[in-house]
Amino acid sequence: MMDDTSAAYWRATLGLLVKVLVIWFVISFGAGILFAPALNSISLGGYPLGFWFAHQGSIYIFIALIFYYAKKMGDIDRQFDVHED
Repeated sequence: MMDDTSAAYWRATLGLLVKVLVIWFVISFGAGILFAPALNSISLGGYPLGFWFAHQGSIYIFIALIFYYAKKMGDIDRQFDVHED
């Protein structure tokens, strides 16, 4: 790959990584700890929403982020023609 293409590829890759990590942090730390008192006024399945995010929701979001990351990384690889077929 050329230098400009390499830089664009890594910029796209790091941009995706930062987005995923920010979402993961906001959901796991924010919703489960920081915003839990505010979220506990809402109930989901009979449990306060802050409790649910701390124990179940963050795991579901993390798994969804894994699939999202894999899909988007495949798209970036195909865009820069570094994919494996």
